[in-house]
Order: sequence, then structure tokens, then C-alpha cells
Amino acid sequence: MRAMARPIRIAAAGDIHCSPENRERVEDAFVQVDDLDLILLAGDLTTHGDPEQAAVLADVARAAKPRVVAVLGNHDWHANRVDELLPLLENGGVTMLDPGWTTCEIDGVSVGVAGTKGFVGGFPDSQLPDFGEPILRQVYRDTTAEVEAIEAGLEAIEDCDHRIVLLHYAPTTTTLEGEPRVIWAFLGTDRMASPIGERRPDVVLHGHAHRGTFEGRIGEVPVYNVAVEVMRRDFFVFELGPRGLRAV
Repeated sequence: MRAMARPIRIAAAGDIHCSPENRERVEDAFVQVDDLDLILLAGDLTTHGDPEQAAVLADVARAAKPRVVAVLGNHDWHANRVDELLPLLENGGVTMLDPGWTTCEIDGVSVGVAGTKGFVGGFPDSQLPDFGEPILRQVYRDTTAEVEAIEAGLEAIEDCDHRIVLLHYAPTTTTLEGEPRVIWAFLGTDRMASPIGERRPDVVLHGHAHRGTFEGRIGEVPVYNVAVEVMRRDFFVFELGPRGLRAV
């Protein structure tokens, strides 16, 4: 890693559920992190996936100094108008990973973000198999596509000084404690954990599990559930430096 003058400062949040009704709160939250280097949003950007709700975030992001990178969540798909949401948000300056990856250079240090929504599928005691009715097998295939997207993204950012995975759904049960176990299969899947464990990014960020646990791990990789209801604050602010991640 190249020497750097200071750590890279990042703000992360999930499930901000933008709407005209909470515009002022979203604006105030972004103002508090306007001196940072990067803002990462872990899905559920809107309340129900309506373009007027996405327009709130687009307006706020357009005025923000830091670069804003985001993935979609299940709420953003609810109105089935993602084809309208994506260009609206991108025109507001939000880099949307649906799925995808991006890099940025900050004070001579490269930061790579691999992102996708993730999906359901379950964990060792509730894993959805590739078997049965066509609709269930389609869910399995959709999850496979999400896993492959993260594999490709992590490969693409392999040479970056710092590497971040950005998801909506949880890739581990360690950040689901607090949620009823009977719904864990609908909150994520540890199929996403395999490429993360192999590539070992600096950090994984996700949302979705509003009653879950803030901090967990996949092997030695730190995982943070940055859903605002879990954090009880607007953003998780952290630094990435030569010695790794440090919460601020």
C-alpha cells in the first residue's frame, strides 16, 4: 500500500427510506458527513420504490461533496420501477452498483467498492435448494447471479489499496441476532459469504435486518449491519488506513 497522508474517511447507512416526508432529515444527515471522502448506501434508498422518493435522494446527493455509492434494496423494487429509479439517481450523482463495482482515487489511495443487492436463500439450517417448483428454482438462480456478481466485483477491485463489499441483504447470521430465526432465510444467505471469505475485503456493509446486530464477521472480515434502526444513528463513520478499519 502506498503511503498516505491521512486515513480515508467513509460514512455508511442502509434503509434510509427516502420520501418527500423525510426530506429534511435526510438532508440534515448528509450535512453531518459532508466533510468525509465517501458515502456508501446499503439499499432501501426509498420507501416503496417510487420515483418521487428517489428524487429526494438524488437532490440530496447532488448537493453533497463526497462521492455517493449505493446498491438497491427490496423496498426499491416494490413499485417495479427500477428502470426509472436508476437513471434518476445516477443523474443526481449517485454511483449505482446494480450490480457492479467502482473505484476512486482519494489522496493517491485507491478504494474499490463491489456492490449488489444480494438476495434471500437462507443459511446452513434453512438453505433454499435448487430443487422443486420453477419459482423456487428461479430464486436459487437469482441468488447465484448475486454471488457471481460479487465474485466478479471483488476480482475487478483486487489491486485496490482498500476493498469494500456493499450489499443490502445479509451475507452472515452474525449480524442477524435479534431477528426472529424463523425469518432469517428471508434476510439473506451465506452463499454470499464464500467469495468474501476467499477474497477478504477490508469490510462488508449491509442493511435490511432492522432488528439485527450491528457488528459481525465472515472469517476475519468485519461485517457491519448499517441499517439505521440497528445503528440508532444516521451514519456509521469509519476510517480505512494502513492499520485497517477504525470506527470513528
